[in-house]
Amino acid sequence: MTAEQPLPDVWFTRDLPVLRAIVRLLDEPPHGSAPYLGAVVPASGLAKPEVVSAANALVSAGYLTALTNHAGEIVRFTGASAEARRLTGLWPTPQGEWERLLEQLAARSSGALTEVERARWQALSDAATALGPDDGALLMSALIGGYVPRAR
Repeated sequence: MTAEQPLPDVWFTRDLPVLRAIVRLLDEPPHGSAPYLGAVVPASGLAKPEVVSAANALVSAGYLTALTNHAGEIVRFTGASAEARRLTGLWPTPQGEWERLLEQLAARSSGALTEVERARWQALSDAATALGPDDGALLMSALIGGYVPRAR
């Protein structure tokens, strides 16, 4: 690799697995919502040096907050950002919720007890599909955030 080439991607192989492990541990009461670095190593399945590198990157990027010792080394994790919770699946994303809605509509249509009910669910599914994923994600974003447009 030369100096002009980008560094290898570590998001999927290192950072995201560590982020998932930390957020999972933060969300579990047995760890007091502030897991130690030592608990993250086995939870992530990665070696300690990789976990330390990922943790430093995730804290500096603002995904996590951590307590450090006097030498500046991460000792314990104390919080996760909203984006970290979305990236790990703990909180919904508009795109993910749109996909779930489409899956539900298809399941309701195929599981309908009558032809009239099936046709209604299918019409709603067809309309949602025609709306498309971009507008669908905007709609789900409004629903997740609790925004309801006012009548004009």
